[in-house]
Amino acid sequence: MQLHTEQWGPGDAPLVVCLHGVTSRLSRYRRLAREALGGFRVVGVDLRGHGESGWSPPWDVETHVADLLETVEEPAAWIGHSFGGLLVAELAARAPERVERAVLLDPALHVDPATALTQAETVRLETTFGSLDDYVDYRFASGTILRAPRELVEAESAEDLVPSEAGGLRVHYCRSAIVAAWSEIATPPPPLPTCPTLVVLGEGTWIPYPYAGAPPANVEVVTVPGGHTVLWDAYDETAEAIVRFLG
Repeated sequence: MQLHTEQWGPGDAPLVVCLHGVTSRLSRYRRLAREALGGFRVVGVDLRGHGESGWSPPWDVETHVADLLETVEEPAAWIGHSFGGLLVAELAARAPERVERAVLLDPALHVDPATALTQAETVRLETTFGSLDDYVDYRFASGTILRAPRELVEAESAEDLVPSEAGGLRVHYCRSAIVAAWSEIATPPPPLPTCPTLVVLGEGTWIPYPYAGAPPANVEVVTVPGGHTVLWDAYDETAEAIVRFLG
């Protein structure tokens, strides 16, 4: 499937492809692309089941990787947050010639089945909101956003919401695709990429990092303040690490 994309930066610059996590969309990378990666051709992608891309099944990792290879047909540096980080690692394992550098932002490489079940059940039934403020309140009440400014979360969440047939607003994703994604995250983790790789971990994240101990020589691990949503909780620190790594 050709996925919906948005591009920022010069068309002839080195390519960087950005993948969001579950329930999110490509707009999470708009600020990073415009403010920090101006010397790159940055492409944001709505994954299958999210935003403006197609929502049809299957939603397994193999299909997601095939979508990415069909949508981006040249080698690139890849940035992925959460489930997007898992997909970057899977892409690097299955098509290493297409991944020149990898940035894994608090990647959801693996969670235990009980956690995956809890997360899948949370999104299985549609939640509606009366307003953007209600949705932002819901996000902060979840405990996964630790230090992000409320105005940043509001600004980057505004286009996530669409009218619900049941009334009110809902987040623009396919619930079945999210359930499938959590099932994939509960499987054994992929290996770390063999290309130059940056891993950015939130110090207060609830997502476990499965590779303890000294990282391989090609992998740099950086810990930033805040939790799992590193581009919200620690934008400056995360952007600085990415810019330095990409050169």
